[in-house]
Amino acid sequence: MTEPHPSAARLRTTQPLTAAAAPGDLGHGSRLPLLDLPPAAPPAGPGPYAAATGPAGPPEPAGAPAAEAGPDLLTGALADLTELYEHTALLARARGPEAALAALLGSGAALLGARRGFVVIGTPGGVSRPVGLGLDRSALGALETVPADHGPFGGLLRPHGRPRQVLHPDLAGPATPARLREVAGQLGLGASVGLPLSTEEDGPSAAAVWFYDGPAEPDERRLRLARAYCEAAAPLLAGQLEADRARRAGEALRRGLLPDRLPRLPGVRLAARCVPAGLDRSTGSDWYDAIALPDGTLGLSVGSVSGDGPGAGPGSAPGAAAAMGRVRAALRAYAVLEGEDPVSVLGDLELLLKTTEPARSATAVYAWVEPDERRITLAGAGHCPPVLVTRHGANFVETSLSAPLGMLSCWEAPGVELDAERGDLLVLYTEGVARRFGPTLHAGQSALRRAAADAPRDVRTDPDRLCAHLLACSAPAGAPGAPGLPGVAGGTGPDTGTDDLVLLAARFE
Repeated sequence: MTEPHPSAARLRTTQPLTAAAAPGDLGHGSRLPLLDLPPAAPPAGPGPYAAATGPAGPPEPAGAPAAEAGPDLLTGALADLTELYEHTALLARARGPEAALAALLGSGAALLGARRGFVVIGTPGGVSRPVGLGLDRSALGALETVPADHGPFGGLLRPHGRPRQVLHPDLAGPATPARLREVAGQLGLGASVGLPLSTEEDGPSAAAVWFYDGPAEPDERRLRLARAYCEAAAPLLAGQLEADRARRAGEALRRGLLPDRLPRLPGVRLAARCVPAGLDRSTGSDWYDAIALPDGTLGLSVGSVSGDGPGAGPGSAPGAAAAMGRVRAALRAYAVLEGEDPVSVLGDLELLLKTTEPARSATAVYAWVEPDERRITLAGAGHCPPVLVTRHGANFVETSLSAPLGMLSCWEAPGVELDAERGDLLVLYTEGVARRFGPTLHAGQSALRRAAADAPRDVRTDPDRLCAHLLACSAPAGAPGAPGLPGVAGGTGPDTGTDDLVLLAARFE
């Protein structure tokens, strides 16, 4: 059974309908278009959302008698404007394109008296996968087999010469294209109404289609209300889509600065997770890296770049991400040249940072690993201490206290050497992960170590599962985990605030 749209609960409008607070004023720089409304018909139900939840059926016949002129006409016009205001306000409050598309489909169904529908987004290569209301994945797949020019939204995405709407009053009739008629019969669709979502500046960004269960055609009032709603919804939806495209482009750029795969060496197994914060609120940029060195050893690094001069904040995040890419590339070069000496690697990186990025600082841990001997040599620069997980529990690898790179006139710290046993795991992580475990950095680090020690045995012996386990344990109450992709940067899990989340784990076989 189709679940009712969230708009089934009628909104309570508390804003008075006065000249100072017009129904079309959304407080978001958008106003409803002025309408040449037809004579108002009596309401179809107890409220504007009744059509989305009531039994499906044809709308009022086009020839229904109009309401009497006079006060009833004004009352009907105000009711129509209030209905449009409520539906458009619902869309304005949607956060993210998925919520916006769901609100669009539900409100359009309520205005037209339909029960099912879908929306497609125009893309340079054609159209996106449809998003449906009351249509499951197989039904949407069947509708995708209908040629676009002969489908229920045919012509609505044309840049020029597009129709105001596409009506199919009887999808089983001979006037319907053959493939659309066949699919409609399979899905039990009787009639359809298609409307464009277009702005004068950008043209059509999407097209929406709503279906009736039997032959039907909306009356002029319903059709005008739906068109007015789509005209008001178009710029709101276009803004949501543009913000989503920018976010995805930023994420793709940041992921491109990280390894697309981890090396495979005998004697050691690697896994990583990276959940970046959005560039609009991030204050820095974190990295992880694993480098197979020419002598058969392994270089592991995790770090964070921040700063862009005084008052650095979210506005500096794109620059920090670019700087992170440069710093990580330089560290790879130093690791190849002198990877067996972590202190020298970080010392050279500090000199480069001060020379080429004087307004920035960085924290980092670099570990040189000899898989055959299970020997680890590492150094840290103002970074969270790694955790070594053994069959006896989990303990910090206490690197010497040191300042972040670029903070002092000369960075210096000793290296640390340790031997691991077969089955041990070394976990490197960034500050963002630790801060999600507790109210302070120190408390978060302690909680992370306990979470690693208390993990089930089968989790503690698998670096990939351990990374996923630690991210899930760090998630705020009620938020889903962020499993990411095995062995590579991945996952778009819970909101990370202003900190990236990075984990890198190595298990000795």
